[in-house]
Amino acid sequence: MSLELNDTLQTLVDGLTENFSDKLIEVYQSSGDTFVRVEADSILEISKYLKKKQHFVFLCDVFGNDRYTSDERFEVVYNLMNLRTQTRVFIKVRVEEENPTLESVSSVWKAAGWNEREVYDMFGVRFENHPDLRRIFMPEDFEYFPMRKEFPLLGIPGSIELPNTTPDTE
Repeated sequence: MSLELNDTLQTLVDGLTENFSDKLIEVYQSSGDTFVRVEADSILEISKYLKKKQHFVFLCDVFGNDRYTSDERFEVVYNLMNLRTQTRVFIKVRVEEENPTLESVSSVWKAAGWNEREVYDMFGVRFENHPDLRRIFMPEDFEYFPMRKEFPLLGIPGSIELPNTTPDTE
């Protein structure tokens, strides 16, 4: 990393520490990227700060992860970019397996809407105050979340009607 990038990341970490010291869990670097894990109840407040004060105006992606642990099983990761400095940061939030819920950040970045719907559809993490939280790939009445680790690789027989693959012999 260049010196400027280190300075930018240091400014980011200093700002988060100064404003949200009780909400930061860990900050680390891996493979050249910076990761900041925060308390789940602070994601909306921290998102607003990152966009307005730190200029992370581009939400590249939001994705889920099933850690398959008994504590804080699901993780939601926000991939953010500051276009001025070309700095990227990943904000991580963990939620419990029982009633996994987070505040939606779609009021901060409109692009979060589709991504949060995908995380909900695949992992079952609900996003409070989302403008249109419904399934995006699976039917609304589908009872399962296909990206959870306990979901069978071949699916659940009879859980969804599949198209007929037998060719017509007319």
